[in-house]
Amino acid sequence: MIGRRIYSGSPFEEMAGYARAVVDGNMVYVSGTTGFNPETMSFPDSVEEQTELCFHNIQRALVQADSHLDNLLRVRVYVASREEFDRIKPIIKKYCDAARPANTTIICDLAEEQMRVEVEVTAKTVYRPQGNER
Repeated sequence: MIGRRIYSGSPFEEMAGYARAVVDGNMVYVSGTTGFNPETMSFPDSVEEQTELCFHNIQRALVQADSHLDNLLRVRVYVASREEFDRIKPIIKKYCDAARPANTTIICDLAEEQMRVEVEVTAKTVYRPQGNER
């Protein structure tokens, strides 16, 4: 198996057989992350709240991977409607502005009816030399 797996404990990871993130070398690949709230076991009603939760959950995975939102290289946003995309643009900017990653946004149906947005990212880790490396 290549890379270190990071799990959030989400029931979806077990149901579908995936990890929240995979660290391979100095790269972090974070799976599509929704606005699911594990404390309430539900999705907030608004796309804005779901988007905030997406980035909160992504940031938690990145920290576990020795990374940060400032290290984003690529972001892909899947959103249920154009109107909702207009509403979440400022939230995406808030979390991505420092890194200015490459971005793709797709308007589409999502896996669950109550999902309004899903975000996946690729980032670099914070390089930490070990041993005799310079």
